Amino acid sequence: MAPTAESKDPKRVIKHGKPRNYDLGNGVLRFSKTKMFHKKALYKFIGKKVAPTKKPVKPTVVEKPIGGEKNGGKRFVLVTKRKNYYPTQDKIRKRPAKKCFKQHVRHLRPSLTPGTVLILLAGSHKGKRVVLLKQLYSGLLLVTGPFGINGCPLRRISQRYVIGTQTKIDLSEVKIPEHINDEYFKRVREKRAKKEEGDIFQTKKEGYKASEQRKADQKIVDKQILEAIRKHEDKKILLAYLSAMFGLKSSQYPHRLKF
Repeated sequence: MAPTAESKDPKRVIKHGKPRNYDLGNGVLRFSKTKMFHKKALYKFIGKKVAPTKKPVKPTVVEKPIGGEKNGGKRFVLVTKRKNYYPTQDKIRKRPAKKCFKQHVRHLRPSLTPGTVLILLAGSHKGKRVVLLKQLYSGLLLVTGPFGINGCPLRRISQRYVIGTQTKIDLSEVKIPEHINDEYFKRVREKRAKKEEGDIFQTKKEGYKASEQRKADQKIVDKQILEAIRKHEDKKILLAYLSAMFGLKSSQYPHRLKF
């Protein structure tokens, strides 16, 4: 006796049969729709209608006899009694807690790895080629020119605004200072001073100026990256590649180019 799915014997192995119409590969079935129509004898059921079976409706009210001359002799009573208590306020439903932005998972494109040369597409340095150092906790990319080659300092940028190229630099020996993180790039905004009497002209807003700490960190990172570039086989071509701006000529489309 062949084992079946209803067998309760633990020693028996349940084997499931293969269907007649199975997939041959790439979505092609063994039998066509017309062939299965005849195999299943579906033509026998065409035009036949089965009368729907109606379920008996349970009565909501029951008639009960009541004694007494003034009570009428009978009364209609509900089968299920109504609730005695109705809440005045709706119950507070527990909803799944929303995750803050800092708790989100940071995904990075597989083509963006430390040492990859990127092309910036937005910002004041758009068109420049920069070196990717690492991904910060916020998900932004930490990049640098280096500053001595194309004037792009240490800065953050979203991966949406970069194009990853196939050119890579070995940064295994480069050590980035640990204090260079998202807080490192946070701008310090000073409160405006209150207007005093007689102060007619507003004070001009001061532009951004790099601090001494930024300048020192830039020199440390640039020195290590330049050493890694000099160890590259095509160091002269690589230096010229990083210093040149990216641009498109007529009849050139970025989606057709291989970077």
